[in-house]
Amino acid sequence: MIYVKDKKLIIVGDGATGNIAYEYFTVDSPYEVVAFAAESAYRTNDQLFGLPVVDFETMQEHYSPEEYHVYVAVSYTRFNRVRTRLAKVAKEKGYRLASYISSHAFVWRNVELGEHCFIFEDNTVQPYAKIGDNVVLWSGNHIGHHSTVGNNCFFSSHVVVAGCCTIGDNTFMGINSCVADHVSVARDNWIGPGRTILKSTQENQIYGAVHSEPSRVPARKFFKITDEG
Repeated sequence: MIYVKDKKLIIVGDGATGNIAYEYFTVDSPYEVVAFAAESAYRTNDQLFGLPVVDFETMQEHYSPEEYHVYVAVSYTRFNRVRTRLAKVAKEKGYRLASYISSHAFVWRNVELGEHCFIFEDNTVQPYAKIGDNVVLWSGNHIGHHSTVGNNCFFSSHVVVAGCCTIGDNTFMGINSCVADHVSVARDNWIGPGRTILKSTQENQIYGAVHSEPSRVPARKFFKITDEG
């Protein structure tokens, strides 16, 4: 797909997530990335991809909020609070918040999308689903019909949310986790990798990952492998 680059964008974040956001916005969106910004205490670069990196606190002195959009490229640091705070401050400065929706994602026509979202490739968002503000859906997730994802959530990869579910604000969903039909995950829940949620949860809960223990039989012995092959 060929885009007309008619919107100018500042990416807040000069780390790995900022690098990824730059690639996607540059190749697959109508946004032209013109600069990066980071809080002065954490800024590690003066330039990135040949573009300036300025202090977040003073970026409006270099880039007028009336002319530029902002995307905060921060992952789930401090339970999504850092991304949420920086997006709020950028909006208070007068910047419009950008979203990225991959051209390789399947988002049905009547899905309700909030502002400042990042939806990677291979996501499926089914009819009548609702996605709140400041949500990241990394690659390969499934959001079922009539389900609602609250604000400031982060989904890693290959998460399955079945139909008619609710995911509360600030929730983190780990890789390969899943939520059964008609289940509500409360706000501030941390759902670890591979966890299955079959009944509704309470606020402020952690469902940690369960580490697989190795078999007592060594792999080469089980498969009858000798030093000669």
